[in-house]
Amino acid sequence: MNNIKTVFSIKDLENLSGIKAHTIRIWEKRYNILEPMRTDTNIRLYYSKNLQKLLNIVLLHKYGYKISKISKYSEEEIPKLVREIISEKSVKHHAISEFKMAMMNFDQNQFQETYTTLLSEKSFRDVFYEIFIPLMEEIGVLWQSDTITPAHEHFISHLLRQKIILHTEKAQTETKVTNETVFVLYLPMNEIHELGLLYLNYELISNGCHTVYLGESVPLENLKDVQKYFKDSTFVSYITVEPDKDAVNDYIKKIQEELLDNSNSKLWLLGRMTSYIETENLPKNITIFNSIAEIVHAL
Repeated sequence: MNNIKTVFSIKDLENLSGIKAHTIRIWEKRYNILEPMRTDTNIRLYYSKNLQKLLNIVLLHKYGYKISKISKYSEEEIPKLVREIISEKSVKHHAISEFKMAMMNFDQNQFQETYTTLLSEKSFRDVFYEIFIPLMEEIGVLWQSDTITPAHEHFISHLLRQKIILHTEKAQTETKVTNETVFVLYLPMNEIHELGLLYLNYELISNGCHTVYLGESVPLENLKDVQKYFKDSTFVSYITVEPDKDAVNDYIKKIQEELLDNSNSKLWLLGRMTSYIETENLPKNITIFNSIAEIVHAL
């Protein structure tokens, strides 16, 4: 288990909890809520149990408990109190904290227990929109700030991917195809951020659509091959990092010329890189969406 990150800096705690390092230091000094170890140069270092305790304290504080009062509770009383106050309002905050702890400790069991509890109270769709999307946004920030490693991101992404695929398979067996349009879902070359596209595939299938899922890093030639089978298809892509802002408009032009011209096919796009697309002269058969929910509404 040597690959598990068990020691954190105060900056890590700030990034993971959302509480400023300055505030954490004040809480420590005044109320002794955490007991960090210190290096020879007096730098604070924290264990996983400190992180878990801080996340619980943040939730209690968010729901009206004063730090002075929380500091008087024992180590056993704090998590017990958290479980008691978890309600519809706080379940999101608590679940995201639990998922983050599962990620930090590479703990699949903790992930599964948290997910199972959520699914007993919410639909998969609600879990995705209310919990998974904010979680992925937080993970992106944590990765950019070097709080987590690529291994952490891969671990949690794999578990989220599992759940989406599981519910997609279920939707395929329970939903009849009622929409004649064929949706071809793919990511451009070198684009590997697949979770959004995977979930969109689930939504399309749940809405009675015929989908052809090609996945990540698909060359244009493959799209042409599919078009031979489905002439009037709607291509759907989720561009998060590729093509980058300097190449995205050339990519759109190439798609238009080689795939969409002389056909009734369409292209639906969403993702961060769409903000760099020049929309002034965008053809009518190319549509940019701001969110998955917006696409579902368009159906």
